[in-house]
Amino acid sequence: MPRFHDTIAALATPTGTSAIALLRTSGPGAVKLAQEIFGENPPPRLSRHSDYHDHGGGLVDDVLFTFFAGPNSYTGEDSLEISCHGNPFIAQKILEDLIARGCRLAEPGEFTKRAFLNGRMDLSQAEAVMDLISARSERALAAANRQLRGSLGKHMGALTDRLLNVVARVEAYIDFPEEDLPPEDQSLLDRELAGIAADTSRLLATSHYGQLLRDGIKTVIVGPPNVGKSSLLNRLVGRERALVSPEPGTTRDFIEERILVGSHCLRIIDTAGLNPRPAPLEKLGMNKTLECIAEADLLLVVLDGSDPTAVIPAALVSEDLTEKCIIIFNKNDLYDKRLAPPIASSDVSGKITTLDISAQTGAGLSELIDVIARSADRFKGDFDHEFIAINTRHSGALENALSQLKDASEKLAKGEAFELLASDLRGALAYFGEIVGKFDNEAMLDRLFATFCIGK
Repeated sequence: MPRFHDTIAALATPTGTSAIALLRTSGPGAVKLAQEIFGENPPPRLSRHSDYHDHGGGLVDDVLFTFFAGPNSYTGEDSLEISCHGNPFIAQKILEDLIARGCRLAEPGEFTKRAFLNGRMDLSQAEAVMDLISARSERALAAANRQLRGSLGKHMGALTDRLLNVVARVEAYIDFPEEDLPPEDQSLLDRELAGIAADTSRLLATSHYGQLLRDGIKTVIVGPPNVGKSSLLNRLVGRERALVSPEPGTTRDFIEERILVGSHCLRIIDTAGLNPRPAPLEKLGMNKTLECIAEADLLLVVLDGSDPTAVIPAALVSEDLTEKCIIIFNKNDLYDKRLAPPIASSDVSGKITTLDISAQTGAGLSELIDVIARSADRFKGDFDHEFIAINTRHSGALENALSQLKDASEKLAKGEAFELLASDLRGALAYFGEIVGKFDNEAMLDRLFATFCIGK
């Protein structure tokens, strides 16, 4: 059996263009490992400079190494981190030597999983590590940092404490069944349950915005064929991402890119044109366009600004779309600037923000970006700057908890047995516990941490 069979090792940073590579180990063999390689008992949290010789005595590199004594480390275990030159060959040689000395390769997310299992962070903080790594915008980064620092855990802790107080009151009546529930106590329980449910609902309301922060605001470019949708995509992305041709109907499928607009990440999607008389192949592309429209958070409706008869495509004439539409009259370089841009002849045009641009020259692009940024700001709703953006797993647990709280309130109102009421309340407590990881479900943990990158 290897000497350090429970000590894991990983190359924690990419090395292709890095000046420095970091190799991280964690486990009970970290101290012995440092003694073998560097010939000393390393003082905790102090970087040391040394040569790295492999187990055969060959010089590999000069490195910096730092020892972290558990529980005051990322994982809560003894850990050794080695910084070497970023040459991938050197980093790989050191990693192979660590394996030869008895370490094993870390699984995806295993460092963070160990941190969770050792009580260094709750499950919501562990998930925030991945959110932090994959954050694509200023607001996503800020939300991930708040969650990493325990904002969701503290919020759930407060909700759990309040619910525990309600459970204690209810179970007191189970223990003393001869006591009737006074009207004032029933009213108090009613208010407390209503307050907990309201706060749970407020937290649940951040789910959609949390998804937008993690995935980006789905922004779909739509309009008739040959109005400059692909040219607009290229302008927004800043490179020739889509082929542009004067021939109409050249986009048959959708093209997706991510860009930053202000503090938001947008998933910009260029779609096939909405042609009232499409060819068979073009119709397949239009079907995908309609699917994208239905799922869109924001619609950029592009019309030909040089055509005074330009109209909004029939597929978009809907009151449901007015709040997420921006009408863009493109090709303003082709009509007289002294004249007003054409007006889209539809019942909804007056209710939607409109502006004119030229995707060819870039005129009006900065104004369009400002309008998009303001539209994206609306998705944040009324949440304050300390809001918590929950993810899909949190959302499912909160929905289940809310359902249990609703059932408990109904049983309380009907005067049903306290044992049934207590069962619902304990169910809600269990769902609250799922969010921060106070439950025993090894399979779920394995699936969750498997989505992490190697070295975390």
